[in-house]
Amino acid sequence: MHIAFLTSEYPHAKISNSAGIGTSIKNLAVTLVNKGNIVTVFIYGTDCNDVFEDSGIIIHKITYKKYKFLSWYLYRKQLETYINKIIKNDQIDILEAPDWTGITAFMKFKCPLLIRLHGTDAYFCNLEGRKQKWKNYFFEKKALKSADYITAVSEFTAKKTAEIFKLHKTIKVIYNGIDIHNFSNLKVEVVKNSILYFGSMIRKKGVLELAYIFNEVINKKPSSNLILVGKDVIDIFEKKSTVQLFMNRLSKEAKKKVIYKSEVPYSDVKQYIANTSVIVLPSFAEAFPMTWLEAMSMEKALVTSNIGWANELMINGKTGFMENPKAHQLYADKILQLLNNQKLNSAFGKKAKQRIETSFSQDLIGKQNIEFFKSIIKDK
Repeated sequence: MHIAFLTSEYPHAKISNSAGIGTSIKNLAVTLVNKGNIVTVFIYGTDCNDVFEDSGIIIHKITYKKYKFLSWYLYRKQLETYINKIIKNDQIDILEAPDWTGITAFMKFKCPLLIRLHGTDAYFCNLEGRKQKWKNYFFEKKALKSADYITAVSEFTAKKTAEIFKLHKTIKVIYNGIDIHNFSNLKVEVVKNSILYFGSMIRKKGVLELAYIFNEVINKKPSSNLILVGKDVIDIFEKKSTVQLFMNRLSKEAKKKVIYKSEVPYSDVKQYIANTSVIVLPSFAEAFPMTWLEAMSMEKALVTSNIGWANELMINGKTGFMENPKAHQLYADKILQLLNNQKLNSAFGKKAKQRIETSFSQDLIGKQNIEFFKSIIKDK
């Protein structure tokens, strides 16, 4: 099979932008290549045009071109022409694209188009209770309606998206997977009473609630430390740095015990995870987050939110604790239990790793994707 992916992000030194979607695409792409398939990745909106190979994957960087009028439409047509030429010349069987802002709206490809639901802008706006730009909703609905096939990274995301856009298409659910060998537990000394949050510093991931939660932790355990690792984002409501808003919410004592690290090399994130006693991920809006998979794969006990997708990944009281991030004292109490009880902490970590190995390893998820791709080709 020859499978292609259209994306705006991908983890590579030549690509400036990458996050969870890019990581999940690369995980799947590497698995497909290792299984003897051909993979092409089209990265749009880049700073220059380029074609190169990485780990057996053919990568096309397609620069963004701004037009005098109707750039949103003409750039899509530029992408369509370029991609269709490669589809024809290289005999691509399936093109997969993400749902975010409906990049494939008004495009028609010379092979089946599969859209994978990682979470549309409409989906995240719905979860956060904020108004969406009408054009984003329009593009996303147009793209989803014209897709030949749709898959989603969680049951929750599939149902919520179908509800928002009034979709009546069958949506195949295939969870994100992770290379359990790449994210195995590093044998390093764990820093006592250490807490880690890693991911974008943004309201929707519960970062601002975490400030209040950590205040409660410090009240009962002053020796605790919180490390924040991730890119700062301007808050959508207050138009200020989320890191600054976070710091403003801390008590005087809590502020002394917080360390913030901005963007760090991807390889270093594993070291932060390994060194930490408890991982906190209090997000309000996700689809099926790679950060959670990474921490669980590294045998770490988590305290997460308890919303939608979380129930498909976590097992409350076994792989960690789940709690509403707005319940600051209850959430803090869960963190304190894991800081104070190493036996429980270790047991949760082992169960978390087992959960990944049995249900979300990239080998298992890769096989599910391959079977789905084969069914599409057979249907075509």
